[in-house]
Amino acid sequence: MTATYTWDVFASLDGYGSYGPPGDWGGYWGKQGPELLDHRLASFEHEQRMVFGATTFREFVAMLSGAGPDDDVKDPWVTRMVNMPAVVVSSTLSPPLDWPNATVVRGDAVDVVARLKVESEVPLRSHGSLSMNRALMAAGLVDRIQLTIFPVITGQAGLAPIFRGAEDFDLELLESQTLDGRTQELVYRPTRHG
Repeated sequence: MTATYTWDVFASLDGYGSYGPPGDWGGYWGKQGPELLDHRLASFEHEQRMVFGATTFREFVAMLSGAGPDDDVKDPWVTRMVNMPAVVVSSTLSPPLDWPNATVVRGDAVDVVARLKVESEVPLRSHGSLSMNRALMAAGLVDRIQLTIFPVITGQAGLAPIFRGAEDFDLELLESQTLDGRTQELVYRPTRHG
């Protein structure tokens, strides 16, 4: 049996995963209402193993290290995510990492995740890590895309189009809900088109 791999990603309505100028997250920050926060916390309730690419991992570490105890960046779901076992796929990072229970694994992400799916006794989840997860989708390793769409359009400020350069996929909608009356969460099963 193979572990389920979920790509968990935040997006603006126009499909961007990060926004400029640096430090101005147009989606999550200021739009994370109580339903979203409770839902996010519940999604990290069960044992899972996180999988990050090096760039996203570095961004998380920098964001968390600069945050004060009352900053939104320390929302309870983020704290729970940080304390889960994690694999960081990287050829440039070396231990020790400023993250509890994180292990650096060298190699191609497709090979690493294919092996993890066979070996892991718990589901795998990745938050962000856009280029890595596009490659994993192309290899057929992403079982679910959990797309949280925030009520913003970032046509001028958007920096990282989530699916730019991705292969073509058909998406089967598995779940959908509106949180706090404004934020959509859509969970899809991707299959390569054609």
